[in-house]
Amino acid sequence: MALQVKKKTTSTILWLVSWSLIMIYHVSLAERILEDKESENLVIMKERQGGVIINRVIDFFSYSGKSSYDRVWPEMKFGWRIVVGSIVGFFGAALGSVGGVGGGGIFIPMLTLIIGFDPKSSTPISKCMITGAAGSTAYYNLRLRHPTLDMPLIDYDLALLFQPMLMLGISIGVAFNVMFADWMVTILLIILFIGTSTKALIKGVDTWKKETIMKKEAAKILESSSTTGYVSEEDYKSLPAYQQDEEVPLLNNIYWKELSILVYVWVAFLIVQIFKTYSKTCSIEYWILNSLQVPIAISVTVFEAICLSKGSRVIASKGKEITGWKFHQICLYCLCGIIAGMVSGLLGLGGGFILGPLFLELGIPPQVASATSTFVMVFSSSMSVVQYYLLDRFPVPYASYLVLVATIAALTGQHVVRKMVAIFGRASIIIFILAFTIFVSAISLGGVGIENMVEKMENEDYMGFDNLCHHS
Repeated sequence: MALQVKKKTTSTILWLVSWSLIMIYHVSLAERILEDKESENLVIMKERQGGVIINRVIDFFSYSGKSSYDRVWPEMKFGWRIVVGSIVGFFGAALGSVGGVGGGGIFIPMLTLIIGFDPKSSTPISKCMITGAAGSTAYYNLRLRHPTLDMPLIDYDLALLFQPMLMLGISIGVAFNVMFADWMVTILLIILFIGTSTKALIKGVDTWKKETIMKKEAAKILESSSTTGYVSEEDYKSLPAYQQDEEVPLLNNIYWKELSILVYVWVAFLIVQIFKTYSKTCSIEYWILNSLQVPIAISVTVFEAICLSKGSRVIASKGKEITGWKFHQICLYCLCGIIAGMVSGLLGLGGGFILGPLFLELGIPPQVASATSTFVMVFSSSMSVVQYYLLDRFPVPYASYLVLVATIAALTGQHVVRKMVAIFGRASIIIFILAFTIFVSAISLGGVGIENMVEKMENEDYMGFDNLCHHS
């Protein structure tokens, strides 16, 4: 009996142990399955999160039917805004015309912060003001001669090399102005302007040192001549005070052949832009008309580049220095012209912000560099105005008034600074004005752009690309 009870107990214990082991196995198996499912779900969730992030980035940069462009055109009425804006615009045009940069870096913050235009409407109005300032400055410079050589102050060969490329770049830049968000423009502007202003400042300091050496040599010449009582004409021409612009009749100071080619390029671009207004945006006709600008610009520039590389034409404004540019160097300079045009059309600035420092680096005298870049800007900025007008991007009455202000300011600035250069015998004054204008533009435009960017981020506004094909 005891044996049977013992066997039953043993079998019961074995059954319980077996049942426990089986349950433990099933529980562990279930936990493993749950863990596998949780890990799979976690992976799926991570993939989805990654996809959401990627999609957000794509949505941020892609067109989604929204637009970051909200047009704000304040009413034109007399008040403190228009008075202060006119004063700031006057000084901006005066400085910009002297430096050969147009002054757009001062115009745009003035139009945005003081008068109250939206940033993208400020760009075309700035272009209108640049056109007025550049036109009056070019008219003033057309009557002047080179400070030391028997030639006009404006270097027409230099203008022929860069003007077509500048206008081609502007057509690209105007399209980018429609598509690019403000924050993209701000970053590009700050990097570009700080670099060019620094380069111009270094060039100005170097020119100032050379002028100081010239003044010391001139003083020695005068001191030695005082003992002999005779000063030769060559010695007199070497004096810094002699290096002032001579004024001659307008019609006798223009190279009509070169000017006619520049006008041809401008008219050809204008015809293309007019026909573009009657074609549907992004249609086949639209892109064909856009592509026609390329051979127009390249044909003139390549002809000038070949002549310069072969030596049949020279950049005479450099004086005794031989140009000696090889064809690939000229192509690189022309690329800079396209970049200057793109920046000009994109930011609403004068191409002189790039051309001015570039001309100085090429060894062009400051007076000639300023005059030539301004002369080129007459064609490029006026073309931008036509394009913006056809896109209905600025109010004509407001723009007309500000153009008048810029025109008067540019003539005033040219007259005052030319007198200063003649009195002090230092052409480096022009370079310092150039560097100062670019630097102030970088600070003012950069500040406005950063402020707008922060505001849009706080409001969670759309900050991606706009679609050119859906722009009205």
